[in-house]
Amino acid sequence: MKEEKFEYEDIIDLPRPVSKKHPPIPVSEMAAQFSSFAALTGYDDAVTETARLTDGKQALTEDEENLLNAKIRMLLDREADRPAVRITYFVPDRRKEGGAFFTAAGFLRRVDEASRVIILIDGRSFPMDDISDIESVLFTPLKKD
Repeated sequence: MKEEKFEYEDIIDLPRPVSKKHPPIPVSEMAAQFSSFAALTGYDDAVTETARLTDGKQALTEDEENLLNAKIRMLLDREADRPAVRITYFVPDRRKEGGAFFTAAGFLRRVDEASRVIILIDGRSFPMDDISDIESVLFTPLKKD
C-alpha cells in the first residue's frame, strides 16, 4: 500500500522562523492589535437617538381649549393672590420631531397676555401655546358639608 503525503509535510515540523531585523512583538502589545475598535464612530449614538421615543404635541379639542382659556382668565383675575398652580406643558425636542410633556408646580407671578406666557414666582415662564392643562385649587368647586 502506498503512503499518502501531505502537501506541506516536509516543513510542518520545522521551527518557526525568527527575523533578525524585527524582534517578536511582546504579547501585551500583540493583544492590543486585536482589541475592539469603533469602525463606525457615532453609530451607537445614532442608533440610540433613533430609538429614543418622543411624544407628539396633541392639538386641544375646542372644549379643552375653552376650558384652558377659562382657567387662564381666572388666574388673570386672581393674579394678586399668587395662587399655587400646576402646569402641564409641551417642550419640543431639539433633535427630532415631537417632544415631551412636563409638569411644573409653583406660585403664579403673572399672566402676560401680550407675550402669551404664564410666569411663576421662581422666574420660570410657560408659553400659553405649549400649555395643555393647568391645575389649581381655584378651579376646584368648594365642597358643601
